[in-house]
Amino acid sequence: DMKNEQDKEIEQEATKEANIEIEEYKRSAEESIDKLKYLQADFDNYRKKFDKEKESIIRLANENLIKELIVILDDFESSIRLTENDKNKEGILLMKKKFFDLLQKHGLKEIESLGKKFDHNFHEVLCKELSEHDDDVVIEEIQKGYILCSKVIRPTKVKISQKDNSQDLKRDDLK
Repeated sequence: DMKNEQDKEIEQEATKEANIEIEEYKRSAEESIDKLKYLQADFDNYRKKFDKEKESIIRLANENLIKELIVILDDFESSIRLTENDKNKEGILLMKKKFFDLLQKHGLKEIESLGKKFDHNFHEVLCKELSEHDDDVVIEEIQKGYILCSKVIRPTKVKISQKDNSQDLKRDDLK
């Protein structure tokens, strides 16, 4: 009977030690799982950051290329103005349209300026001219401006109006 008691005590002690060991393994496994979760989260953050940087590099490269190609659009504009032969002018217009359509597919838009109020976000003033328009209205586009995917990559160079008040003075003299 005494032997049974000793066996039971040994068994209980072994069970206790086994349970303690199991708990340690469980705790160790949970810590490892937590570490894996943190590593996974870190990796996801790194991947997202890398993807953003890659997009940014591609966008910048496209922007630089399109800025260089805009010069060719300027050349088309000049050729159209200088060409007197209607057939030739028509051909140049067609090529310019195809070229511009291609750039539009990549997000390029012309800044519409004529008749609009001067806006320093979109326009660069090269000169002012007395006119019957209100002050600071764009009366001539000297060089086209462009927006690429909502970012101004080249402001429109413009001539703006300065109200000619001398006309008003002459009218007042007549009264």
